[in-house]
Amino acid sequence: MTDQELQKLVEDISSEFFTVPFRHEARFNSRLRTTGGRYLLRSHDIELNPKHLQEHGREELVAIIKHELCHYHLHLAKRGYRHADRDFQVLLKQVGGSRYCQQVGEGRTRLPYRYELVCKECGMSYKRKRKMNPSRYRCGRCSGKLKLRELKEPVSS
Repeated sequence: MTDQELQKLVEDISSEFFTVPFRHEARFNSRLRTTGGRYLLRSHDIELNPKHLQEHGREELVAIIKHELCHYHLHLAKRGYRHADRDFQVLLKQVGGSRYCQQVGEGRTRLPYRYELVCKECGMSYKRKRKMNPSRYRCGRCSGKLKLRELKEPVSS
């Protein structure tokens, strides 16, 4: 599906389910990784993840478009457009959009634990994936000072 076909699809869905025209731009963004799409508040454009169309088909893409159009139309109407707002939840249910999208790809790659913070007082150990400054933190158990040490072999998370 091209961006022009996507634009036409979004305009058709907007007219059919919301009875209000979509007057901005809809496009694919292949850099989106963890989300099906996003509504841009400043430009009012909608970006969609093309991997959802490839892996889950047109129905999943239509459900994501409905979700993003809920954000779009409510924001332009100056009503509650955020996920937690009642207006958003009611409209999403009315049009049959998806609240969550399915996962794409093989999922997130998990980093191994490379560092360990050890309390100098009680010996409590905290594994970390990233290096951090131990002088800024204290032990959660006894409030003792922490010491950072690098693990010889990274431990999988």
